[in-house]
Amino acid sequence: MKVVATGVFDIIHSGHAHFLNAAKEHGDELFVIVANDDTVRRMKGEPILSDERRAEMVSHLKPVDHVVIGRTGNMLDIIVEEIRPNVIALGYDQRLFSTAELESKLLERDLDVRVVRLHEMEQDLAGSRKIVTKIMKIYREKYGSE
Repeated sequence: MKVVATGVFDIIHSGHAHFLNAAKEHGDELFVIVANDDTVRRMKGEPILSDERRAEMVSHLKPVDHVVIGRTGNMLDIIVEEIRPNVIALGYDQRLFSTAELESKLLERDLDVRVVRLHEMEQDLAGSRKIVTKIMKIYREKYGSE
């Protein structure tokens, strides 16, 4: 069974490892769609690493079998046209679609795909923005306004 997981993966951290391991439990083959730079800029701001670098980092993670950089436009196009998964695993904080809404959109494209929402990892630094915030705090405390 093919599973798809999507994300930015700008700073790889334990939350990503948890997410990808949990996604892989739903099938045999894990495809990861890494958001392209334009999508990241539109949704979250300037990426730290380019989409090529982020895809390269993700490709080295143990549960990942295939990595694809997302295209600008509709994420569903790449899923429908290229991967045709059995399962799409959504992170606890991915709110672009509800599970029911995404399943409905996929059915409109003649894909019977199960969509699962994965659980949050209980850890204080399981998010890139949390890590950046902590780094900035430590830097300000140590160096002040240098």
